[in-house]
Amino acid sequence: MRSPSFTTLVAKEGRELMASRAFWLLLLMIGPLVGQSFITAVGHYAEASGINGGPAALPAALTPLDGILVQTLGVYDLAATLLLPFVAIRLIAAEKENGGIKLLLQLPGSLSAKVSAKALVLFTGWLVSLLPAVLAMTLWKSYGGHLYAPETVNLLLGHFVRAALSAAVAVAAAAIAESAASAAIVTLGFTVGAWVLDFVATGRGGWLQQLAMYTPTVALRNFEQGLLRVSTLVVIAAFSIAGFALAVIWLHTGRTFINRCLASLTTIAVVAIVSLGGASLRTSWDTSENRRNSFSRADEAALRQVHAPLHITVFLAPEDPRLTDLEQNVLKRLRRVLPRVDVDYAANSRSGLFESSADHYGEIWYEMGGQRAMDRSTIEQVVLEQVYKLAGIKTPEPDGDNAFSGYPLAARPRWAGLIFYGLWPLVTLFIWWWMRR
Repeated sequence: MRSPSFTTLVAKEGRELMASRAFWLLLLMIGPLVGQSFITAVGHYAEASGINGGPAALPAALTPLDGILVQTLGVYDLAATLLLPFVAIRLIAAEKENGGIKLLLQLPGSLSAKVSAKALVLFTGWLVSLLPAVLAMTLWKSYGGHLYAPETVNLLLGHFVRAALSAAVAVAAAAIAESAASAAIVTLGFTVGAWVLDFVATGRGGWLQQLAMYTPTVALRNFEQGLLRVSTLVVIAAFSIAGFALAVIWLHTGRTFINRCLASLTTIAVVAIVSLGGASLRTSWDTSENRRNSFSRADEAALRQVHAPLHITVFLAPEDPRLTDLEQNVLKRLRRVLPRVDVDYAANSRSGLFESSADHYGEIWYEMGGQRAMDRSTIEQVVLEQVYKLAGIKTPEPDGDNAFSGYPLAARPRWAGLIFYGLWPLVTLFIWWWMRR
């Protein structure tokens, strides 16, 4: 890919991107959107920090990850869902509709190299769109704000992975569909389908919930919580590469329809195998500064002595807040430490109001090594005591290493409105006008 022909392809695709109105609209809109989110986040953070003269409310809960970064960068999830696909579709559909694809196929280099050039330029354009986020973080630091590098980089990585998947789906749809409008409908259908899967799989357990863990929304949520999971990276990367591989297959007009279908099925099969293998990887890192995804170091050391699988049966409905507490505060952490945790969601309804097993509703059963225990509490320490009893391990003494003081900051978003609402649109429009000349 360092050959002169590939460099020429990248330059050609770069000019195509610069000529795309969808890309310039993305840049024009992303600045004010990021600015609005950042200004709102700083205002709320300042109120919680006592900007009006009062004491900070729950200072331990004031973290830049939740209070500033997640809210500010949340705009990019919206952009990856509704704006970036049109930029990606335009790079493919425009050449198909005006006949330029025939000239593209005649250029030196393989078709895979030409699609790789499109992908490289597309991802570079996405990195350019992250400049408002960099400006927001720079402003936050100038106010005296704190940023923890590991969780910040992890969140940026999550949004990049999210954008890569969205772009791959859009490129594949543009290559397969006959028009840009059809490709946009297919891409939107994929997004809505992922939302439906996420909703239906909530609290269901089994393979459905395992599949829903890799939808764009759920995958990004892990990064927003400061959790970096290797399985998420492998699965999302496999689907992203598959999207561009399908584009290579369907843009090759010299192949028959049957050959392209067979090649597509082969690609899907390979992706399924890689995804199944990647989903079994348990390696993960808690990049959050307050260790929100981890137990205390003493508890983690004790749990690493447990080698038997743990089976949990939960009689709580998906809409029961106790199930949310159990999932977020206990089960997610147990899956990171124990070798195997199987959870069976035994409730028969979403609300729990009309359960046939009403006598058991609210119970949580734990089974390990042929022993069983039941409790109704979703509190972290109570659940851990049940696990320790079943495993025959002494409960460790609390070490107090999870104390986190937070970072209160009563600052006002100075200059943010001028930069995001004024300078960014003016600079974007000026560069667009200058390049069109």
